[in-house]
Amino acid sequence: MTSRSTLAPWLGSLDAPRLARVLAAREDAASAPEPRTVGEVADRLQRPGSVAAALPRLPLPCLQVAEALAALAGPASRDALAKLLGATGGEAARRLDATLEVLADHALVWPDGAGALHMAPPLEQAWEAPLGLDAPLAELLAGATSEELRAMLVALGIKPPSTKPQRLAALVEHHGDPGAVTEVVARAPAVTRKLLTRRADPAAGRGRFILFGSSGPESETGARWALDRGLLITDHHRYGPARMPLEVALALRGPSWCAPFDPLPPSPQTVSVSSAEVEREAAATATAFAGQAASVLAACSAAPPARLKSGGIGARELARIGKAAHADDAVVRLTLETAYAAGLLGRDHDRVVPTEAYDAWADRQPAERLTALLHAWHHLALTPTRARDEDDKALPALAGAPPCGGCLQARDGLLHAAAGLPPGRGATTGSGLGPLVAWYRPLADASPLDGTPFAALIREAELLGALARGALSPIGTALLEDDETGLASACRRLLPTATRTARIGADLTAVVTGTPSAPLASLLDSVADRETSGTGSVWRFSTGSVRRALDAGHTPDGLTAGLAAVASGPLPQLLTRLITDTARGHGRVRVAPAACVIHGDDPALLAELAVHRRLAVLGLRRLAPTVLVSRSPLETTLAALRAEGYAPVAETADGAVRIEKTGPRRATAPVPAPRRPGTAAGRPHAVRHTAGTPAAAGLETLAARLLTAPLTMPDPDPFGSGVPFGTDTEEIVAGYAKRLSYADVRQLAHSVDAGTPLTVEYVATSGNRTVRTLSRLALDPPYLTAWCHLREDERVFTLSRIHGVMPS
Repeated sequence: MTSRSTLAPWLGSLDAPRLARVLAAREDAASAPEPRTVGEVADRLQRPGSVAAALPRLPLPCLQVAEALAALAGPASRDALAKLLGATGGEAARRLDATLEVLADHALVWPDGAGALHMAPPLEQAWEAPLGLDAPLAELLAGATSEELRAMLVALGIKPPSTKPQRLAALVEHHGDPGAVTEVVARAPAVTRKLLTRRADPAAGRGRFILFGSSGPESETGARWALDRGLLITDHHRYGPARMPLEVALALRGPSWCAPFDPLPPSPQTVSVSSAEVEREAAATATAFAGQAASVLAACSAAPPARLKSGGIGARELARIGKAAHADDAVVRLTLETAYAAGLLGRDHDRVVPTEAYDAWADRQPAERLTALLHAWHHLALTPTRARDEDDKALPALAGAPPCGGCLQARDGLLHAAAGLPPGRGATTGSGLGPLVAWYRPLADASPLDGTPFAALIREAELLGALARGALSPIGTALLEDDETGLASACRRLLPTATRTARIGADLTAVVTGTPSAPLASLLDSVADRETSGTGSVWRFSTGSVRRALDAGHTPDGLTAGLAAVASGPLPQLLTRLITDTARGHGRVRVAPAACVIHGDDPALLAELAVHRRLAVLGLRRLAPTVLVSRSPLETTLAALRAEGYAPVAETADGAVRIEKTGPRRATAPVPAPRRPGTAAGRPHAVRHTAGTPAAAGLETLAARLLTAPLTMPDPDPFGSGVPFGTDTEEIVAGYAKRLSYADVRQLAHSVDAGTPLTVEYVATSGNRTVRTLSRLALDPPYLTAWCHLREDERVFTLSRIHGVMPS
């Protein structure tokens, strides 16, 4: 029996709780439309896309066992696998059984009735040369003639049997004995021994090399000696690469060689750390980030950053935002990416602008703000703080890069790695968790920083308070368990409420401990210049900052009253005098549009302006003792006067004072969906489910129902097979999409009827095979019209050219 045909019977032999575990580990198998039979579940589990999505979630020992089983080429016994891995007894054997159990829970490796281990067919193709080994001898000699087999046996000194199958069996039996192979190699010429030894080395890679290349006559002679005895195999024309059979390679590696198997995670250097210390540091860093994130988004609200022509926010704009918010590049990038994913930022033509959701977010408590950003970060399919590419070129933020599943798995692996540390211990350095992350998620994107793997990711976790003192904080634990309620609770417990008062000192500074409330931050930003932000924020009052508030429409009395209301004590006399003095000079000169006109009540002041040397560029001309005309536009005139220390105000055409306060710009374009893959990352400690997938309780009910249904249904044939199609759409799709299985037909029909996105494997008329994510599907037999996310356009697809589907 093939691996494909044994999965459904094995699934059908499980009890409901065990089958529910499989469905929980491979969510796409239970996604809408709900499968009707165990056979349909087996078809979904063996889709190449489904297997590819499951692999990055496996720890290192699972991948090592799978690769060893792939090297054995076909169903193999557990004993053969244990021997290859050097896990025939003791703790290693128990660890092997535990690893096989995990692989079985993912329906990637399972036993049949005879005890042989089978692999999902797509998994067998995951390695070109598993363990650096090629195919078994019988497979490599499948095309050999009977005479060629006879010649090999004669060269080995074995009397050839009379038939081809017998000759092949004799060769397989001989090469299956490691002692016999090493004895033959010992008699080989030195050049042949050197050639075979080099090829059998596990580090040699792929089990093929060009036979007659530039290696010279000696190598050619050595290879011919090995070819004559079946130690190397080519096709019967002796053309192309020579291949070393699996049995020969294992014999030459020796009886002591074992495939790599690391069932235990590496042990990083740790130090003793108490839960109180972890919580204290997590609270400090999370509070600081919450405050800085608010400052970054406030800076984007005040002056929306421009987008590059190629997309994203460039280094210059990032530096400007960082300077305005007093935040470093990592904080700015992390805030922008998480805020964009949370729907707080959106594109508006050539700018990135806060959305209306930002206003509601800014009014919340720091814990609620941070919770929204943490949730976005947890599901973000990129590493936000990665600032440079492989060529060390600066990367823009919000560039719209394709989703990175490896980044998601790296984040998941980091949380698992920190959770796996001994209780009361933390990594000596955050970077020390890198090898542990690599063990939990070997296929994750390492995103190295200064040569240290996962350094950027670890820094992000520390900034957000998920990781503190090298250990997992309550925030990190809630993220690991994907517990939204627990995450909100942890943030509320660790972060203080927003501060509504400021300590205003005689040195003309306002100091706010913790995160300022939105009204407090807005008031201080309007009348003072922010100097620092984080766990504590400092603003400084000056003549220019007070004048800016008066220009925005504030009155002196209103400013004094507003500041007194938020001050923790009486306002310093120096500040009230600053406001009064600035207000006294504010508006003494009034600038009206003409091109423009300057007028005021003080003839001496106007005379001073008319003869001011540095204002000569404005082209001022005195029309009357209290009236000047300027050849420069109003805005230019205002700026020049203010640069020289004057405090003019602008007028409207009807003579009213113009209030220089504009409402914050908000994105008019729809907020894009968070950039994350459709299939959620599986986590062993928490059952997660996406839309259309039953929760844990529903999975057991589904599993019980599947186990009582028939094992399989026939392939779809709407013209007489008797398959009970659930909808007319299923019947139509089955009539044209002949290459799809029954499960795939139902999946495609459901996406058409429900309007859900779908990923398809499509073969164009040119023969090119592509994978497309489609949405807004409309059936027009024999065609399918849909929005293609690859081409960002509406395209027409031929149903018969769709070779496979996956839920998105």
